[in-house]
Amino acid sequence: MMKLNLTKEEKNWILYDVGNSAFTLLIATIMPIYFNYLAGNSGLSDVEYMAYWGYATSIATLVVAFMGPICGTLADTKGYKKLVFTVFLIIGAVGCISLGIAKNWFLFLIIYIIAKIGYSGSLIVYDSMLSDTTKAERMDHVSSEGYAWGYIGSCIPFIISLVIVLGSDIIGISMETAMTIAFIITAVWWIGMTLPMLKTYRQKYYVEKRPHAIKESFIRLGRTLKNVRKEKKIFLFLLAFFFYIDGVYTIIDMATAYGSALGLDSTGLLLALLVTQFVAFPFAILFGRLAQKFAADKLLTVCIAAYFGIAVFAMFLKTQLQFWILAIFVGMFQGGIQALSRSYFNKIIPVNQSGEYFGLMDICGKGAAFMGTTVVSIVSQLTDSINKGVGMIALMFIIGLLLFRCAAKAENTKSDEEV
Repeated sequence: MMKLNLTKEEKNWILYDVGNSAFTLLIATIMPIYFNYLAGNSGLSDVEYMAYWGYATSIATLVVAFMGPICGTLADTKGYKKLVFTVFLIIGAVGCISLGIAKNWFLFLIIYIIAKIGYSGSLIVYDSMLSDTTKAERMDHVSSEGYAWGYIGSCIPFIISLVIVLGSDIIGISMETAMTIAFIITAVWWIGMTLPMLKTYRQKYYVEKRPHAIKESFIRLGRTLKNVRKEKKIFLFLLAFFFYIDGVYTIIDMATAYGSALGLDSTGLLLALLVTQFVAFPFAILFGRLAQKFAADKLLTVCIAAYFGIAVFAMFLKTQLQFWILAIFVGMFQGGIQALSRSYFNKIIPVNQSGEYFGLMDICGKGAAFMGTTVVSIVSQLTDSINKGVGMIALMFIIGLLLFRCAAKAENTKSDEEV
């Protein structure tokens, strides 16, 4: 059995998960509440607030979905990966700080879109860096450690920011000032946790640099899109990922809104989200350890099946206690399904094209995020039942599970030279 001690390069790679997760948590919790505050000051109704926030999120998602594979392909060029990553990091972190400057809801949304693009773009390149950072047999363990420490690490700047925002009256500062401080804390944490990786990362796998790198990246991407259907294992995994990650993202995106629609206490919902983060920490590490004893495809199968059970349980959710139970179960499997998906995909794709392949994977994730919330909303309206709408998520996991089992059995056509 291999040693689980992390190398310096692996630890530094993991630290970026710790850094960017602070922005993730901020987006999911405090930021929408603050936007609601700005929108209310400008006289926007609740319906307008929800619509504009949704539009902004959709625009950022679409931009990254289209440009992700192109930037990922460019990052695969020799000497470009760290550069492309750094550009996205700067856009995201500077955008995060700039959110504190915006006192107008429209300007706030513009900056939010830019920051989200930088954040999402950096993750595409970051995920593809895993193959340069560690060996194939260690990917499950390192990827799981990344998600685990990301969950627990993000709570530190989040809790500090939450105390400042909720206690702004006691401290004697305005809501705007408190949020500005929160944005700065998050950005400083994000950049600070990234510096060690920028210092030690070296791009080991790449495509040789050619004249007109950007034009060449488009040509390579077109070639990959044409050939990916021939790569049966990769193609089936991407299809499976589209469906099961659809369910995961929909649960993450709509959990708080679902609880609110059921009339549950908002403070309790926020605390339940924190519980999810704390539970996810040890369980993400556990799945990384289990991956040393059991095949990753079997563990992913368990995670997808567990999420199917979570979706079914959510259909019958009525009380605050049941929501907390749901939050605990989500925390148990959220890190495992995300970490193992990242490492599993890294192991079945050509290492010198990891950037462009993760760009394609990101398209599946972004497309899934659209489809899941849309399906839940439509079914909820047609049946006049929120629970039935949420129940549709279970169908996504069934389809994803069946496709994933087909992918696991398919032959991997990646050549030995690329491994």
